[in-house]
Amino acid sequence: MTTPIKTAVELSACREKLQAERDPQRKVISICAGTGCRASGAIKLGDALRGALTEKGLDQQVQIRPTGCQGFCECGPLVVMHPDQTLYQKVKAEDATEIVEQGLGEGQVIDRLLYQDAEGKSYRKESEVPFYRHQKHLLLANNSKIDPTLIDDYLAVGGYGALAQVLAEMQPEQVCATIKAAGLRGRGGGGFPAGVKWETCRAAPSADGVRYIICNADEGDPGAFMDSALMEGNPHSVIEGMIIGAFAIAHPGQPIGYVYIRNEYPLAVERLRIAIDQARERGLLGKNILGSGMDFDIQINKGGGAFVCGESTALMASIEGFVGEPRAKHIHTVEAGLYDKPTNLNNVETWANVPLIINRGVEWYTDIGTGDVSDNPWGGSKGTKIFALVGKVNNTGLVEVPMGTSLRQIIYDIGGGINGGKKFKAVQTGGPSGGCLPESLLDLKVDFDQLTEAGSMMGSGGMIVMDESTCMVDVARYFIKFLAEESCGKCVTCREGLRQLSAIIDRICAGKGQEGDIELLEELSTVVMDGSLCALGQTAPNPLLSTLRYFREEYEEHIRDKKCRAAVCQGLITYSIVAENCNGCMICAKKCPEKAITGIKKEVHVLEQAKCIRCGICLDVCKFDAVLVE
Repeated sequence: MTTPIKTAVELSACREKLQAERDPQRKVISICAGTGCRASGAIKLGDALRGALTEKGLDQQVQIRPTGCQGFCECGPLVVMHPDQTLYQKVKAEDATEIVEQGLGEGQVIDRLLYQDAEGKSYRKESEVPFYRHQKHLLLANNSKIDPTLIDDYLAVGGYGALAQVLAEMQPEQVCATIKAAGLRGRGGGGFPAGVKWETCRAAPSADGVRYIICNADEGDPGAFMDSALMEGNPHSVIEGMIIGAFAIAHPGQPIGYVYIRNEYPLAVERLRIAIDQARERGLLGKNILGSGMDFDIQINKGGGAFVCGESTALMASIEGFVGEPRAKHIHTVEAGLYDKPTNLNNVETWANVPLIINRGVEWYTDIGTGDVSDNPWGGSKGTKIFALVGKVNNTGLVEVPMGTSLRQIIYDIGGGINGGKKFKAVQTGGPSGGCLPESLLDLKVDFDQLTEAGSMMGSGGMIVMDESTCMVDVARYFIKFLAEESCGKCVTCREGLRQLSAIIDRICAGKGQEGDIELLEELSTVVMDGSLCALGQTAPNPLLSTLRYFREEYEEHIRDKKCRAAVCQGLITYSIVAENCNGCMICAKKCPEKAITGIKKEVHVLEQAKCIRCGICLDVCKFDAVLVE
């Protein structure tokens, strides 16, 4: 049984011992074992590498280290060879023997497994790959260095050092003041200054001293996986942040911790549970943590996947066992939240920033990002931000950059530009409630304030890139429909307003739009935003309004000309066969589900418009450019 650590001095000694034992020159093979790479065969790859090492008698000299997400999801499974930092990408189990025999035994580099850019240039070291070179990894820095299921790995890279410093050297009020001075703003979407929230919660009266410390891990944005990747790859950084927060907000009272995480993240739940159990065994959770007199523990509460439960009061209602519906914040949750007790809620990324600030100092942190927070915690956007870069971009994955990095740098320098050689059209930031920004704003600096001014938002960090084949009306339709389905239904304006917005856009995309529909959409959007209780309804029209703001001509074409320039909206497109290109191969006729294409072999086919359902299968299967869509 593991002996608990009883004091901050013992914790420091334990960390120093583990750091000394961690030989930086030892040969280690790190395998990304995040959800994406696991889906691509990382577990099978790990087993194959272990087998190859055993066969060669190297299993005692070389360590296999399964890690959390290493970010470059486009190229997984990823393998990093330590200590020389050679990065192999798209590695398969069949490559294991070659990696062990040549990469380790003969000291050779396996060129075919190196990353190559669009020009064919190969990169050996992880730090040289453009995807990584243009980032600044702080929160993700240890994801490729530690096994998230081993607390000793976290301790060996300096983990829980911030907690030891806080409990040994600082008063709760000092910790609150430090987070406030650093200008840390909540990464869950609202951007509220964390230090201000902490101070307010600490000052709120509690008759029995109970204050709740909650981590919001209910990440529900389509295409977003920042929080789940942090939980999978470095759960102890979040736990350490929460313990420091409990000390700052509630000590010497009675802090109680919760992590609210959606059940659709089984790997994150599993690794979080392991991390909490290990922290308890080491005495970092539970009674009298490190001799500070503070009792604090963390419970896991699994959500059912309702998007609205990302809202603070709906989340707290869910923990209490009620339907996840928001409530009016006549009294803020920092004063009367969970079970009517003072409650501090921050999201995963916010908590993970806390140990960094304590370890490296306020001045270091405020040097990163935009604005000036010296006199106003709302005065800037400090630190880094993790984005899930997805969509029509060459390099998809997790991206961590300083606040103030431009959209162009993220999409082109890190993302490698638009795939397929197509033209950039728009990028949506901020998840379903965010906005779509056009090419003219590619040089916009990404921070809380500039994104809001442009009609979008930071959100939790989703970033979806779209190319010229995207219909912006269809994009708005998708997100409005998603939010209409996710509305809890408590507010009439949100429940019925989003349904009506969805119905109007459906009608426009079906070729039945009318003059005045655009004005109606704008007016109804205002009603939804002004009349909704929570942020879901208040921000839901953003995708619609931003596409109207920057791509209004596409709505006008849909309504006036009955045309979809991207050939996406089925009600506005027509397929036909180009006679001079058709060689009568019969493939389109065989694949057409409605038998709308007729003709005999080696003769020009005919497409009957009355039968065509505009599914696009004929366009997909034709190899001779004989199908025209307009």
